Amino acid sequence: MGKINKKELQRIFRHQRIRKGLVGTSEKPRLCVHRSLNNFHAQIIDDTNNKVLLSLSTISKAMKETIKYGGNVKAAAALGEIFAKEALKKGLKNICFDRGGYLYHGRVKAFADAARKAGMEF
Repeated sequence: MGKINKKELQRIFRHQRIRKGLVGTSEKPRLCVHRSLNNFHAQIIDDTNNKVLLSLSTISKAMKETIKYGGNVKAAAALGEIFAKEALKKGLKNICFDRGGYLYHGRVKAFADAARKAGMEF
């Protein structure tokens, strides 16, 4: 493993600090997001059973049909809408949001707002 960027290391420490008080249960699973330079990933996790209930990213086929580039605010908002629809199909409406150590602005905020608008509660 090579060198880790200082900002990425600080984000990892922030995420660990956030995760101390944030646990996904069967009734209220955790929605975890990760953003990279070119893509955006989201997954719903049940920490008590150690299972990923739903996972989707801008790399998936459903997203490639609707967006051209996965690393911008428009792509994150589109992913939020599609992700919320898929989660509601599985009966996952009430979740706790784990921003992954990222600041709540830009792509993270656009994803969360779109998911709330599509029917998810957090």
